[in-house]
Amino acid sequence: MRKTESGKAVDGRQRNRLAFRGGSYSLLLTVIVLAVLVVANVFVSVLPASLTKFDISSAKLYSITSNTKVVVNALEQDVTIYWIVQSGQEDEVIENLLDKYDSLSEHIEVVKKNPDVFPTFARQYTDEAVQNNSLVVECGERSRFIGYSDIYVQEADLYSYTYNTSFDGEGAITSAIDYVVSEELPKVYVLEGHGEAELPSSFREQIEKENMELEAFSLLTADGIPEEAACVLIYAPESDISEEERDLLADYAAKGGKLLVMAGPVEDKALENLYSLLEDYGVEAQEGIVVEADREYYAFQTPYVLIPDMADSEITASLIEEHYYPIMPIALGLTVKEGAGKGTVTELLTTSGYAFSKVSGYGLSTYEREEGDIDGPFALAVSAENDNGGKIVWFASSAFLEDMYNAYSSGANGDLGMNALSSLIGESEAMAIRSKSLNYNYLTISASASSLLKVLMIGVFPLLYLGFGVAVVLRRRRMQSETA
Repeated sequence: MRKTESGKAVDGRQRNRLAFRGGSYSLLLTVIVLAVLVVANVFVSVLPASLTKFDISSAKLYSITSNTKVVVNALEQDVTIYWIVQSGQEDEVIENLLDKYDSLSEHIEVVKKNPDVFPTFARQYTDEAVQNNSLVVECGERSRFIGYSDIYVQEADLYSYTYNTSFDGEGAITSAIDYVVSEELPKVYVLEGHGEAELPSSFREQIEKENMELEAFSLLTADGIPEEAACVLIYAPESDISEEERDLLADYAAKGGKLLVMAGPVEDKALENLYSLLEDYGVEAQEGIVVEADREYYAFQTPYVLIPDMADSEITASLIEEHYYPIMPIALGLTVKEGAGKGTVTELLTTSGYAFSKVSGYGLSTYEREEGDIDGPFALAVSAENDNGGKIVWFASSAFLEDMYNAYSSGANGDLGMNALSSLIGESEAMAIRSKSLNYNYLTISASASSLLKVLMIGVFPLLYLGFGVAVVLRRRRMQSETA
């Protein structure tokens, strides 16, 4: 009996030692795992944001484009981005975006300025009321203020009579960086003297955002195109240019100059001298206004508000990639004659084969084809380039950049015009960085589908999990009983 009790005591001490040893091992393993996790967290915390944060948002709010990378990677000067924000009021999206810029280049430094601590800091950069999460980009003596309303942009929706909000942080910051590090900005000379329309406000804002200077001039009071002109812009003339002006413009392009022309049909007049600039390249402007007979090629049940096909080029590539469609209202038909002119001509926008030009022009009374109308297809925008590097990009509509049509195209018209201008002056990285929409699309389902999902998620799946758990417990108990 004593031996039995002694044996039990020994077995108990052995079990205690084994339990103590097992507990010690568990404790040591826990300490090691925690230490590894702490070290891993410290290591990850010092990595750049580009390696630790991944963008899975549908609008790609937390990503930056290749355009920005081109600008930032080319930096040779130090740029400081001042983030004006009160403590605890930091915008998460802006913070993530600034982390991206900070990690892209050693020449970029992000400095937070709390207006409670530095109440007069922003006054040296702007007279505007400064909201939280506004920015100042500075390099040397050049700076640009970016207000919160320039980052979160509100635009009117012409369909719903509401406002759409978009995030334009990347476009604003990249533009500001490009501005503060540029010693000279490209100058775009806008021709006057022929009843030209004012540039639409949205397009003018895009040009200024891309750091291009606009300057009006007249060939009637000048001996030629200014040497500092990066490009000459002709927008919506109501009357024709003179033969002398035509010769000056043709000579400018022939010697390597760049022309961006937006000229469509005009009422009761013909722009023969202006259109003849294209004839040198084998492009002929047809009489009248283009009307589409194919329903897939026009918008709003209006056959002269055209939705053309886009050829793949550096001007159209970004729109094709993002599935945006420009709208070309009241357009002139252009016909390209192969091998009939000098240089190379690319048709950027084209109609369907069922399009025709109404020679009655603004006096058209029917959308049906009549005797004398000119059969298509037509080009609505072309790019013509000569051997000396001169280039003309021509849009055969004067109205497509108007704010109304630009809004109808979701900004595609403005981007198309901006891409054309950027390609002409050689600013490929200025190809439009689109703002990112913050309007959410909701999934709408029927009442029956909603009821079915409720039954499955609230009733069926929990019961299945419960049944599986009960089965596992009963199976283990049965196995224990059989072992005993």
